[in-house]
Amino acid sequence: MPRALTHGIELEYDTFGEPGRPALLLIMGLGMQMTAWRPEFCRALADRGFHVIRYDNRDSGLSTAFDGAPPPDIGAVLAGDTSTVPYRLADMARDAAGLLDALGVGAAHVVGASLGGMIAQQLVIDRPDRVRSLCSIMSTTGDRSVGRATPEALALLAAPPARSREEAAARAVRSAAVLGSPAHPTPPGEVRERAAAAYDRAHRPEGVARQYAALLASPDRTPHLRSVAVPALVVHGADDPLVDRSGGEATAAAIPGAELLVVPGMGHDLPEPLWPLITDAVARTAARADDRVAGRS
Repeated sequence: MPRALTHGIELEYDTFGEPGRPALLLIMGLGMQMTAWRPEFCRALADRGFHVIRYDNRDSGLSTAFDGAPPPDIGAVLAGDTSTVPYRLADMARDAAGLLDALGVGAAHVVGASLGGMIAQQLVIDRPDRVRSLCSIMSTTGDRSVGRATPEALALLAAPPARSREEAAARAVRSAAVLGSPAHPTPPGEVRERAAAAYDRAHRPEGVARQYAALLASPDRTPHLRSVAVPALVVHGADDPLVDRSGGEATAAAIPGAELLVVPGMGHDLPEPLWPLITDAVARTAARADDRVAGRS
């Protein structure tokens, strides 16, 4: 897969669909690699007329790691001391804009999941000229009073990292049982197989901690989201245990004119049976942006 260099950061990426079509940038969540955007999902979006770009965030997958930075003190960050945090969500949003620069893309439709939704929100706040439409999936605003996790989901975040391929696969199965969509469970064997492949590609538990610290150290985006002027879609599972649906509701309430799509039976994942619903909604939101540019709305 190719790499792009932007402000000293190398980002691993790949694409689907024709380069001449409108660009759609996919941003994945905490500790997740771009391969979590499954190729079939990406091709479904490409079939709707997009040039789809997915990439590894810094400190995940095969993009630049910040292994020289000291481990973040999460307890201190929660108490307000961010001195051990090497970067913020704004830096990760800058990476996204830099990738668009490297690919010669002026502006893209941007879709982010979980932490990726937060990065997408930050990107449209900091660089509204680079975002044609926004889709924030199973994410939140940065206001700690909304989008709270259940105790069971928090326990998964607090668990020590896997020390082997087999342990990573087993942990993924346990996580899926807690976080997955109750109406659309993924077979454990499939979860195990994907987790093992992800471990083989890149295993970076220290990067997960740094990304989590970046999330915690970044400010509430709610006041700035009120100035977002592009068409926006917020997708959230009604049964999300990691980011309660109140996070999605708060995001949609903050963005003027945003569409809120709360999906019954959806947890904190993107199960295949929901792909048509989600890709149709993304395409509908992008069409709103195109209509606005053409003066049809």
